[in-house]
Amino acid sequence: DVQLQASGGGLVQTGGSLRLSCVASGFTFGDHDMSWVRQAPGKGPERVSTINTGGGSTYYADSVKGRFTISRDNAKNTLYLQMNSLKPEDTAVYYCATGALRFDYWGQGTQVTVSS
Repeated sequence: DVQLQASGGGLVQTGGSLRLSCVASGFTFGDHDMSWVRQAPGKGPERVSTINTGGGSTYYADSVKGRFTISRDNAKNTLYLQMNSLKPEDTAVYYCATGALRFDYWGQGTQVTVSS
């Protein structure tokens, strides 16, 4: 079974930092582009960031560009999202997902709450 186990969320103040991790299993992690997708209360899903299989190409939504950094360790089957300078509008459930534009598998999500 494909499993994507995200962790690292929590409650932080504006300007704080968090590092999300997502451990993958049940598929060949290194063969897949990977993304972080978030969903805020009452809103639809938003693709936050994507990284290609080798880690050499990345995408960031304009809303997080310059503040978030996506990375991966294919030897550890793990995806990361370093989030700095957090803002209240970053509050959401963050999911790791396989793919770049179409997300075939999603993890269970981790809650990030940024207080003002």
